[in-house]
Amino acid sequence: MSALSIPEFRIYTADDLFAMPSNARYELIMGELIAMPPPPGGEHGIRTLSLSAHVAVYVEEHDLGYCFAAETGFKIAHDPDTVLAADFAFVAKERLPDGVPVKHVPLAPDIIMETRSPGDTKREVSSKVLLWLQAGTRVAWVLDPKARTLTVHRTGHLPRILGADDILTVDDILPGFQYSLARLFR
Repeated sequence: MSALSIPEFRIYTADDLFAMPSNARYELIMGELIAMPPPPGGEHGIRTLSLSAHVAVYVEEHDLGYCFAAETGFKIAHDPDTVLAADFAFVAKERLPDGVPVKHVPLAPDIIMETRSPGDTKREVSSKVLLWLQAGTRVAWVLDPKARTLTVHRTGHLPRILGADDILTVDDILPGFQYSLARLFR
């Protein structure tokens, strides 16, 4: 009679994740490594860049803080660690008084954007948005290129679905910023 072999479960840390080879694509949720899908296609990239570039220029012109590209890790929970990466993120400058860290950014961004890839389920995207909001992210944008919508999520508010006829604003975080979604979905 042979003994049943049970694989050992390991809790990973943000430092473990940071030390992984550059070809390893993972996020870390409550100490568990979650494999990231292969890089998405062209429509994902062009739509994400279109909106995030406008935000980044506005942020720089008004000295509001820091914008982060996809794959930037944000450590949003400790013991066990959770490190997530959004397709785009913004952090107000007063929240990073010592500048940008070399390792994972040790807080939840003020704004994140997740762009839905063809293989993403609504449940997967919603779960990730919930993690961001629970960690303190103030606004989560979900861009759905196929549906041609941008859904704005805020804690304590119903999601707001915007389309090509709408203007995106977020005055409490980026005062005066306006972006016509007609540009995004042309």
